[in-house]
Amino acid sequence: MAVFRSLYALVSRNITQHARPVQMRIPSRGLATAKAPSSLFASLDTFSDRHIGPDDREVSHMLAQLGYDSMDAFVADTVPEKIRVSSSSVSNESIPALSESELLQRAKALGKENKPFKSFIGMGYHNAVVPPVILRNIMESPAWYTPYTPYQPEIAQGRLESLVNFQTMVMSLTSMDIANASLLDEATAAAEGMVMAFTGTNGKKRTFFADNGVSPQTIAVLKTRAKGFGINLVVGDALTDLKDDALRADLCGVLVQYPDVNGAVKDFSGLAETVHGAGALLVCATDLLALTMLKPPGEWGADIVLGNSARFGVPAGYGGPHAAFFACTDKLKRKMPGRLIGRSRDVNGNPAYRLALQTREQHIRREKATSNICTSQALLANMAAMYAVYHGPVNLQRIAEKVHGFTQIIKNTVEGFGYKAVAAQFFDTLTFDVTGAAKDAEAVHSAALTAGINLRRIDGRHVGLTLDESVGTEDIVALINVFAAAASLPPISAGDLAPVQASAVPENLRRTSKFLPHPVFNSHHSETEMLRYIYHLQSKDLGLVHAMIPLGSCTMKLNSTSSMIPLTWSEYANIHPFAPKDQVKGYEQVIKELESDLCKITGFAACSLQPNSGAAGEYAGLSVIRAYHESRGEGHRDICLIPVSAHGTNPASAVMAGLKVVPVKTHADGNLDLEDLKAKAEKHKDKLAAFMITYPSTFGVFEHGVQDACKIIHDNGGQVYLDGANLNAQIGLTNPATCGGDVCHMNLHKTFAIPHGGGGPGVGPICVAEHLAPFLPSHPIIPTGGDKAINAVAAAPYGSASILLISWAYIKMLGGTGLSEASKVALLNANYMAHRLSGHYTLRYKNGKGRVAHELLIDLAEFDKAAGLKVIDFAKRLQDYGFHPPTCSWPISTCMLIEPTESETLEEIDRFCDAMIQIRKEAEDIITGKQPKDNNVLKNAPHPISVIAAEEWDRPYSRQTAAYPMPWLLERKFWPTVSRIDDAYGDLHLICDCPSVEESASSL
Repeated sequence: MAVFRSLYALVSRNITQHARPVQMRIPSRGLATAKAPSSLFASLDTFSDRHIGPDDREVSHMLAQLGYDSMDAFVADTVPEKIRVSSSSVSNESIPALSESELLQRAKALGKENKPFKSFIGMGYHNAVVPPVILRNIMESPAWYTPYTPYQPEIAQGRLESLVNFQTMVMSLTSMDIANASLLDEATAAAEGMVMAFTGTNGKKRTFFADNGVSPQTIAVLKTRAKGFGINLVVGDALTDLKDDALRADLCGVLVQYPDVNGAVKDFSGLAETVHGAGALLVCATDLLALTMLKPPGEWGADIVLGNSARFGVPAGYGGPHAAFFACTDKLKRKMPGRLIGRSRDVNGNPAYRLALQTREQHIRREKATSNICTSQALLANMAAMYAVYHGPVNLQRIAEKVHGFTQIIKNTVEGFGYKAVAAQFFDTLTFDVTGAAKDAEAVHSAALTAGINLRRIDGRHVGLTLDESVGTEDIVALINVFAAAASLPPISAGDLAPVQASAVPENLRRTSKFLPHPVFNSHHSETEMLRYIYHLQSKDLGLVHAMIPLGSCTMKLNSTSSMIPLTWSEYANIHPFAPKDQVKGYEQVIKELESDLCKITGFAACSLQPNSGAAGEYAGLSVIRAYHESRGEGHRDICLIPVSAHGTNPASAVMAGLKVVPVKTHADGNLDLEDLKAKAEKHKDKLAAFMITYPSTFGVFEHGVQDACKIIHDNGGQVYLDGANLNAQIGLTNPATCGGDVCHMNLHKTFAIPHGGGGPGVGPICVAEHLAPFLPSHPIIPTGGDKAINAVAAAPYGSASILLISWAYIKMLGGTGLSEASKVALLNANYMAHRLSGHYTLRYKNGKGRVAHELLIDLAEFDKAAGLKVIDFAKRLQDYGFHPPTCSWPISTCMLIEPTESETLEEIDRFCDAMIQIRKEAEDIITGKQPKDNNVLKNAPHPISVIAAEEWDRPYSRQTAAYPMPWLLERKFWPTVSRIDDAYGDLHLICDCPSVEESASSL
């Protein structure tokens, strides 16, 4: 109680000290300042007025502060004239604008064109049941979907804890030593496992074997990835073909599916011994619900275990987004791709979570990386984790037993009609040989379609089906009657069903070990407790619901509610990715329109929406370039030129595509060194494949020489990959094609307003020039891509298809004119911020007119020299002001990269600038000796309530200075929940699961 009395006294003292009227800015944004409608018949719910933060008066004010009397004059000084495009290229004539209500009406109409068939196709996708408490309070909650990746753990403890729950869930169910915080999808996770196996032999063994029971979409993605690394991918029967001595001699790894795509549950323990005897790794793709009943892979010898967690409460969504899981043995943990959350402590010794093993990030490893993974599926992983928290081990097992029991009933009944199941041992999937009862497989599919049911198409003799939690008695009857109809037999009724007593899981493969014993999975089973747990965690995390998140190169703009609403409608959420094309006409139209609009925006000819992250888009684009060269008999072209300023995923993606990276210098002013580029392009002209460039550059400027750089590459036989991370600065002003690019990716989770989800999902589609269109990615189940297509780069044909709706809606509601206006305001906001901070901080780069692009780079090196203050000290102090820090120590280690986006009002921008200026004054006190260098308000930041409310206070500044450095914080204050995290301790003591019962008890 003494702590709380101290806190009360402190707050009371602050209120007394600020008793005089506080000069608060009056919010200037109001309906009175919105643009007047063009006529009585015009819509009043126009989206651009809601999305773009500054109104006309604020825009005029910012322009005046910069010395301009018009937006056109400002843009002319910011974007080079020679790359400007016509104002009509992206306008309401080319992309008409819809109001918010019109958009929702159109989304509803298109949704009705998707036929509501019940899919039993399986193949890793299920009709998940999303608990309403999770649907409403996580998936549909901006407190969960608007935060960024938890690089600032002091203001991200909530989702970090939830992601640890996810890791613990995976580790417990698979019986593996360690798991990461999710990957993009099951197929790409399998590809990561293959590369781990390959690099584990230092490239000395090049054969990777995939069992023919692995899903075909996974095999397709393996083929794509294997090509770039020079891996020899062999597909066959792992239980028989590996008896070949020559095959084993070159073996680096084996992939099996458990249960396999046809439903069979096989004993792979002997295979594990064989694989290990050959010095290779055994990789297992599996299913979390099945592992509540099956012996987990960690108990029979798997080295890597992966799969799709989506059946734990994440909608099918026509293929995603879904959180893949990835676990491995302890000895492989430091080679595991993706993000890993670990337990650590703050500087006061309090337990805290953080991103662990940060050195695996690609901007550090660059061309030495073997994976370009720089994101995860955090929002979906959090949903899956909460599903396990809500149900707990007992109810998860009950769900599994019911699914298995229903599957047994179908097998026994349908075999009574003359069909034959190909596997006697199974969990939830059956494959039937139909020849003993029906004319052929098509007869069964025809009967299924008549009943509004989709079954898995295999060949002329076989059909498959997979059950899940959504299946009820009526569904069982309908399924059985499909087979009866195809066999010309009378239908059955529910009264004819009888449970099967014996399990179809062989005794030696039944799970005997306990799982999920941790308190968190055994405490929150009522909706009341679950709701409180969700809100408890979200209260620890700063998102866009609290303040601007000015992360450079991340474009943390508004994620509008109107664009999010259709996402969870059943017409879109409950569609299987392999549903027949004639059942998804609504989705097809959305995809067609989005592809068309993205081509208009980029100036390119064709688009693929399959890549499900920005880095995946880089990899896909470079793979397309390689395929183009090969088609011309120039497959030897394998040199990729990349500026040293590039994002680290660029060189990592190049390596994955089989390219060799040659770095290109930049000048002191941040511009690309064209002489160095020309020299290296000419030196490697016979082998030059590609040049990767980000535009505007990662230094925050539009470079005047971008077209000259692209011409140099083309003159020497290469292709230009333009990284679209900064596309938000271009729309309607220039485009990648005009700049000279041949292919670009776009981050739909940046420029086109898909939420970052606390660290994913993301979407990274690519647009290409006409000559590259034939090589766009294909898919083995649903035809996509061109007539010379590369293999798939993602598990689903359209990647994370459901969230494409968000970008489609965003573009449709802004229209071409609104999109262009958004880019202009994004540029203006950044330049106004640079103006406000000038004189207080050093602006590292600007163009000849003194302008930056949509972001600005400030250099803090002078403070290290003068006061021992690092970038991290400024970042942590910003948390005390209620802001998420900008991007820190990238692209230059001593800098902050700041991007305000167009969604922030002048008031919020000024509030951030005021905070930065006040921190500059605090730094000056340290420089002048008023505050000690080793014990000051920046070095000790952030200051959580536990520190402020402590009975003892021995710091050389007041509690008020620590907690309330600006008056407006008295009204609105976001509190960090822990003090600064001890990163070194976390890496030295790597613990990546939830506290056990004993640990939880000892902390009480």
